[in-house]
Amino acid sequence: MSRLFCKSLLLTPFLASAPIRFSFKSISSPSSTSRVHRMATEASSSPSSSADREATSSSSSAPASSAIDFLSLCHRLKTTKRAGWVKRDVRDPESIADHMYRMGLMALIASDIPGVDRDKCIKIALVHDIAEAIVGDITPSDGVPKAEKSRREQEALDHMCKLLGGGKIAEEIGELWMEYEGNSSPEAKIVKDLDKVEMILQALEYEKDQGKDLEEFFQSTAGIYIWLL
Repeated sequence: MSRLFCKSLLLTPFLASAPIRFSFKSISSPSSTSRVHRMATEASSSPSSSADREATSSSSSAPASSAIDFLSLCHRLKTTKRAGWVKRDVRDPESIADHMYRMGLMALIASDIPGVDRDKCIKIALVHDIAEAIVGDITPSDGVPKAEKSRREQEALDHMCKLLGGGKIAEEIGELWMEYEGNSSPEAKIVKDLDKVEMILQALEYEKDQGKDLEEFFQSTAGIYIWLL
């Protein structure tokens, strides 16, 4: 399949918002973190009405300090560059967070598919690479066996969920991640394809802006085009 066809398939219908089947691809310094923790604690201990306290106690939200620790760790997603682009000497390559964010937007703006939960697709897109905040972006060229990669990422995810304080939100993040890894739902399958579409679109942009030849990325995801037609 030619790159020209890939380009026309991706850009023309997608950017024109035509309906296509895919519808539904350094932590802060201790002093800074301590200051934020203190602010969060002060805010949570401020006077409130009994109704507010009742609502807070029944909430599934993580404790403020746990949420800050979790988000500080997730900062690494913003600073860790996607390894595939780094290894091909792309200038200023996207971060893991860049990739996940645009996947979330893809799920948000895509056409409806009967029986598919759009909100769940967005959530899966936002967490599917979250373990890479700890293990980094492991690629096939790194020579890490699939089972070992999965083990490392599962261990990292478990740590992050504990850091968040457990509870319903941490449990949901874990379930969404496992669903994606296991490709076990319609939403997970769609986000798997979005992962590929986002990568191809990014490759296309690097080809245009930097004159790179990234044909291998188009070839490695050729099967998705049949599904998109």
